[in-house]
Amino acid sequence: MRIAIIGAGVAGLVTAKVLTQAGHRTDVFDKTPDVGGVWSRTRRYPGVTTQSPKAQYSFSDFPMPADFPEWPDGARIQSYLADYTAHFGLEPVLRLSTEVLSARPTADGAWSVEYRDSAGTHATEIYDRLVVANGVFCEPAVPKFDGLAEFTAAGGQVCAGTEFHDAEQARDRNVLVVGYGKSACDVAVPISAVAARTDVIARQLLWKVPRKIGGRVNFKLLLLTRLGEALFRYIRARGFERFLHGPGNRLRRRMINSIGTVSIRQLGLKRLDLVPRGTMEDIVRGAIGLATEGFFEAVTAGDITVHRDRTIEKLLVVDGEPSAQLSDGTVLCADLVVCATGFTQGVPFLPEKVGEQLLDERGNFMLYRQILPLGIPGLYFNGYNSSFFSPLNAEIAALWIAADLAGALATPDTETMRRAVVEQLAFMDIATDTHHCRGTKIIPFSMHNADEVLGDLDLNVNPLIRAAHWLGPVNPAAYRRLTPTLLKRLALIEPGHGDRLRLLPSPDSDTSAAGPGSTRQAQSDVSTGQESINRTSR
Repeated sequence: MRIAIIGAGVAGLVTAKVLTQAGHRTDVFDKTPDVGGVWSRTRRYPGVTTQSPKAQYSFSDFPMPADFPEWPDGARIQSYLADYTAHFGLEPVLRLSTEVLSARPTADGAWSVEYRDSAGTHATEIYDRLVVANGVFCEPAVPKFDGLAEFTAAGGQVCAGTEFHDAEQARDRNVLVVGYGKSACDVAVPISAVAARTDVIARQLLWKVPRKIGGRVNFKLLLLTRLGEALFRYIRARGFERFLHGPGNRLRRRMINSIGTVSIRQLGLKRLDLVPRGTMEDIVRGAIGLATEGFFEAVTAGDITVHRDRTIEKLLVVDGEPSAQLSDGTVLCADLVVCATGFTQGVPFLPEKVGEQLLDERGNFMLYRQILPLGIPGLYFNGYNSSFFSPLNAEIAALWIAADLAGALATPDTETMRRAVVEQLAFMDIATDTHHCRGTKIIPFSMHNADEVLGDLDLNVNPLIRAAHWLGPVNPAAYRRLTPTLLKRLALIEPGHGDRLRLLPSPDSDTSAAGPGSTRQAQSDVSTGQESINRTSR
């Protein structure tokens, strides 16, 4: 098939890689001049790093360079994605500096994609299928402040965090950083090194975890494991989770809240009056909650002032100087206001009618497995599953899309899928206090989502690997054989025989009987099958 993919970030690139290897013809559109999505040089702010360590933020079959620091900065991640693109020969399918203006379903089930390239030329092409991979961190959400016109006329400036590309923009200025998520804390540190004054306006304090808890234990050993994930109640408890959220609930709460106790002491939060309300379990209501290196040290030194439980009431001009009035009446000088206030999840290129079908009455995305919209033929999403392991979750979603394109998935009927999506959203409302980014965030249930998607494919890793990931951090490299195994299966499918997907089990599946479809046979056939597929796609 001919497939259009909107977005050249993590999800768009891995989707193009998997579908190209499966023999499809793909075009990847992105309005930025480079690959990377949120890591594009056009969107990187000073201080940005990954939230997960490099091993957990890698694709299964393309590890990050050994000389990268454990938490790479934005430039390194963009170079990693560019290298991934080159390694898998994806440059010919890229259409960079090209904005998709509209993508509309046609009467015969195809998609008409209208775009504008860097030269300003408009064109329209027809594709068999469309994959939306523009990302959940695509368009920044900047508050609409009262008094903005007068503030700007007096020389004040308001920008989104992704529009702030150089710390020198803050030199010798009074800067307000709005927000308290990781991006707000990240950008506040380099700003505080050059600004005359740096104030952080935090509507709500979020729990933060040091990279090294107690100065020694990498946080990934505690929270990026299957046990760490199991500390949070999922919609369907399984195995040891039943104990943790039943007879062992007191132990579970002690385990997770002890991390909060250590974090308060290590970061000096009580002394700084920055202890969040509630308990450490509430970390799921924000982002990953990783503490920015140098942030609390700068607060301690007086280089950053945090105004907790405050918002900007309005912008104004005081004695000719741009200023901001906070919700408690405090007035601060504010030459520059940097808004690290989140993102909107939007699909402006889709027709209004399609957009209405995508969302529920509250604006949540109705996506089965975070991939498939309900009742809209030929449309898929990838990357709408923000997680601790975004590249791995996107890679697994790409496998699901490839299988569905081959007619090799037995998906439930639309009404059954709708009930499943509604149930999942209702659960996430409770689990995250509705902080699930309109249904696009799966933290802290990243691996639960991966298991469900791979379960549809009968392609999960074996229990031994899952057991190893209970106490050790999840390693995406353990999933590296899944793509060639699925491609081998799909190569065996004949038209009208999608059920043949299940002929070969996963190379890591727990099989007790040998035979033509045994694990050993599957492993021996993977490499030759992969080369055959590559030749076909070329």
